[in-house]
Amino acid sequence: MEAHSGLSAKVVEEAGFAGIWASGLSMSAMLGLRDSNEASWTQVLDMLEYMADATSIPILVDGDTGYGNFNNVRRLVRKLGERGIAGVCIEDKLFPKTNSFLGEAQPLADIAEFCGRIRAGKDAQTSDAFCLVARIEALISGHSMDEALRRAEAYHAAGADAVLIHSKKSTATEILEFARLWGDRCPVVIVPTMYYATPTEAFRGAGISTVIWANHLLRASLTAMRDAARQIAVDQNLHQVEGRVASVADIFHLTGNEELEEANRRYLPAVVPARAVILAAARGDGLDALTADRPKCMVDVRGRPLLQHLVETLAGAGVRDATVVCGYNKDAVRLPGIRIVTNDDYATTGEAASLARAADRLLGDSVVVYGDVLFRRHILDALMAADGDIVIAVDPRAAARPPNPRDLVHADRAYSALDIDEQPVRLLEMGAPPGVGGEWIGLLRATARGSALIRDELAAMEADGSLRDADIPALLNRLLARMPVSVLYVLGHWLDVDTMLDLAEARNFP
Repeated sequence: MEAHSGLSAKVVEEAGFAGIWASGLSMSAMLGLRDSNEASWTQVLDMLEYMADATSIPILVDGDTGYGNFNNVRRLVRKLGERGIAGVCIEDKLFPKTNSFLGEAQPLADIAEFCGRIRAGKDAQTSDAFCLVARIEALISGHSMDEALRRAEAYHAAGADAVLIHSKKSTATEILEFARLWGDRCPVVIVPTMYYATPTEAFRGAGISTVIWANHLLRASLTAMRDAARQIAVDQNLHQVEGRVASVADIFHLTGNEELEEANRRYLPAVVPARAVILAAARGDGLDALTADRPKCMVDVRGRPLLQHLVETLAGAGVRDATVVCGYNKDAVRLPGIRIVTNDDYATTGEAASLARAADRLLGDSVVVYGDVLFRRHILDALMAADGDIVIAVDPRAAARPPNPRDLVHADRAYSALDIDEQPVRLLEMGAPPGVGGEWIGLLRATARGSALIRDELAAMEADGSLRDADIPALLNRLLARMPVSVLYVLGHWLDVDTMLDLAEARNFP
């Protein structure tokens, strides 16, 4: 499968392909250049080094004509060997080359001269496993089958490990005929870009060794980039695009952030990772029989408990240490990798009392979230990166249903799409009448200092008797007297599952 960068090479390996075709067309196009040797061979070599570092499967390089005569070929092969590249394919055309699908009757290299390129490449290889594939352009340039076979025989005799027979016809007739006439003298490689409708089983039946899907990742990415760019240009926002593109966390995964995290643990002083406390003690109203034997957090959403979706979102942002505060039907809360603490007085106490049960988990960076909230990962990514010892996520838009009055936020600055400065927005009061601010979505993040202040405030509330009935907005209002609380405005991409209608929407939540 074609690749043109370290990231696309990772995608090829992830998909399960046995090898990578480092396409000259694709790598040139990635540089904004034509497939006419406008990209130098050293620029191609730089990209190949990233691709080889990024993957463990063999890479066959589209070496065009070898970038010159025999001397260029042998230097190219040595440099490819230094980078652990598995093989190179060179074509029997003249330097600088022109893409095979442009024009007609392109001139071919002299057979004897091209055989010299092959011999020079084989003599220069530094590993016995290195493969040199000779690409035959006779058919695509309008020559006869006899000419293609004559060239194949000469190239094989010169030491080519395989031959690539190319065609731009819309059917595979001449390719299959070549394979029949050639037999098994050496492996045959094909590139079915034009005759893509031919079933791959036909190639297997003809004894074809290798099929190259030559440029489809580049073409797929071009389509996707155009669609995203046009949508953003029209909308002037990311609402329609964000759910249709790969997440930043997916890129982190592909580029190996997990390995770096493991290396950090091995080589750097230990730090306390971000932790989450999920408040899920109540049964919840509005879901009727669905919560008869389980709390709301365990209601099924697309085949998995709502809580599992929430835990996976947290983990995707690096918050993998999750403690769930249970109460109603606590034995029904079963999920691998979570800690469970219990508020047995859930029916007569508020959320602050539940949070106090897990106060010892509020160490270092901490996330506190309601157990019935779904949100896209980019919201948590932004929250984790926001300035402030305590930051709450607030949606400034009018909700489809009236919000709980206690979740209304009064801030010192309203959300504005025209804001270009980065001055922090401060919380003035929770539960304030509608005005400047919006609705708290049930998600907050605290630094180590913020977590310590929350623990202290919970202890003070227990001492003065206010803890039992307090909710989290009441806790935030008390904290405002001791420290500023920041507001991060988010526009949608979250859902509070309170009713059957909410649950139906959750089952379509991306």
